[in-house]
Amino acid sequence: MPRDPWLRLFLRFLRFGALAWGGPVAQIAMIRQELVDEERWVSSAQFNRVLAVYQVLPGPEAHELCVYFGMRSRGRWGGVLAGLGFMLPGFVLMFALSWAYVRYGLQTEGVAAVFAAVQVAVAALIVRAVVRIGEHVVTDRWLWGIAIGATVAQLAGIHFGIVLTVAGAVYLLAQRQFRWLAWASAAATAAGVIGYVVAMGGLTGLAVLSGSAADAEPVRRDGMPLLALFWSGLKAGLLTFGGAYTVIPFLQRDAVTQGAWMSNTQFLDGLALSGLLPAPLIIFSTFVGYLGGGPWGAVMMTVGIFLPAFAFTLVGHDALERVVHQPRIRLFLEGLTAGVVGLIAGTTLALIKVSLTGLEAVILFALVLAVLFASKAKLVIPAVIAAAALWGWL
Repeated sequence: MPRDPWLRLFLRFLRFGALAWGGPVAQIAMIRQELVDEERWVSSAQFNRVLAVYQVLPGPEAHELCVYFGMRSRGRWGGVLAGLGFMLPGFVLMFALSWAYVRYGLQTEGVAAVFAAVQVAVAALIVRAVVRIGEHVVTDRWLWGIAIGATVAQLAGIHFGIVLTVAGAVYLLAQRQFRWLAWASAAATAAGVIGYVVAMGGLTGLAVLSGSAADAEPVRRDGMPLLALFWSGLKAGLLTFGGAYTVIPFLQRDAVTQGAWMSNTQFLDGLALSGLLPAPLIIFSTFVGYLGGGPWGAVMMTVGIFLPAFAFTLVGHDALERVVHQPRIRLFLEGLTAGVVGLIAGTTLALIKVSLTGLEAVILFALVLAVLFASKAKLVIPAVIAAAALWGWL
């Protein structure tokens, strides 16, 4: 484990944050490629186990991994520096976009087309990242089955907690020679998913991302108290088990339904803007906070929502290290990780459905995907984002 100087450590993770396009899968793949595959900070097997632990903790997984590696290099202050470095580019960009949104809106000529093209490129980035992560995680037929089942469950709208618990338990049972019980558990879960789909009238997916939510009016015009914004962010940060997408209903309830300081249309605009940035999805909390309380509101909500991601990793590091080396825990987490891959794949399908709205979008998606799989250049991600923006502008 290299003991990087303080400035070099901060700049390393600042670079990760500046290149963190494409959501959590792409971010995790980038961290893994440099720190595990190239520089060998930890083994591939240990990385998988640690990633599985962070998947079930509150907060964005890629950010928690940065804090983890910073701690491995320079202790807890190293973890703080690494975490700040990773989140800083996304925060600064979202802060600037929030200011521009409030000042000018998104109706400037040509902005809509650029926005749509970049969303297509981001969808391609996520697909490429799912494949790369899956190559390391899904290594036998049980894990393949778990990943596929989790994808179906995600599209059906099954709660992620149920999916991940079943995924870990089934793989643990299968590897501990209780395969009949593993098959029975999988069959019972499949029957439950089918029953749920029939009762709900079909696959639900991530409906909030489709833009179908109705506007909530009237919108509050006076600023929210800063402590209220901090508390809203902290609650959401503590409830983001299973990935950043689970933060959406909590912030929507506070900002749209109860606090009424923004409409559903504005809320979805913030989600869309966050998809353009090199940052975890929950950076859209900066946007929500800005509309609720201006610049200081953006700061307070961002601090609140990221605080659990720092605290759980910094405080629980030693305990987590002990947990991931226990054989039964390891098997459970391997199954859980395969389940997470399936959940992300299901989310990717939902995003592709939203992004690919016509023949031109399909062509752009295919071109970007081909470039991503063909190129190994470190700057390929910002390059394709810039090219997609140019495509949309032209």
